[in-house]
Amino acid sequence: MASTADQAGPGRGVTSGRPPVTAAPSARHRRVLAELAVTLAVAALLAVGTRAFVIQTFWIPSTSMVPTLQKGDRILVVKAFFNWHDLHQGDIVVFARPPRDHCGGPEEDDLVKRVIALPGQTIYSSGNTVYVNGRPLAEPYLPRIDPLGPPIPDATRLHPYRVPGGEFYVLGDNRQISCDSRFWGPVTGSSIVGRVVLLLWRDGHPDLHAF
Repeated sequence: MASTADQAGPGRGVTSGRPPVTAAPSARHRRVLAELAVTLAVAALLAVGTRAFVIQTFWIPSTSMVPTLQKGDRILVVKAFFNWHDLHQGDIVVFARPPRDHCGGPEEDDLVKRVIALPGQTIYSSGNTVYVNGRPLAEPYLPRIDPLGPPIPDATRLHPYRVPGGEFYVLGDNRQISCDSRFWGPVTGSSIVGRVVLLLWRDGHPDLHAF
């Protein structure tokens, strides 16, 4: 459909009394190509924006979250409208590598772990059991026997560790080998990229599983 300017002429509502001049075929062709280029550019920007701000896929580089996540799995992380204030115990999150992480291993910019204790909660361990606010943490996502490995440092039943405000204590599900908050402390809420909501790919084929 022609625009108002095309219909009314340069005076916008005042006609010249002569029939409108039809654009040459080459001019129309150039305009169609220009519109197509703009459309493709906008579509590309939207696709990039969706990946950057709405959802993103991540690849699991280690076995620290076994059995929940295997090395080589691909997961879907929701980033849009994400608010770390809404996180719960048991959520799996992706976050920026902590400054104090000197454990070695794959050099990835982001890490994935499970939220164990929320801001203000207390935590300690005894044997293979983790206690949050003085109670054993129910962890149905773990195997029946899951060795803890290194204990929660500087924390006992009488003197548990209190998670600072705005921070989260995170552990890997493969506790015996995971490098997590026991080594570099809790992570800040502002460093959390998003929450893992779906397993997409495992062992070379789709394997959808919601979290």
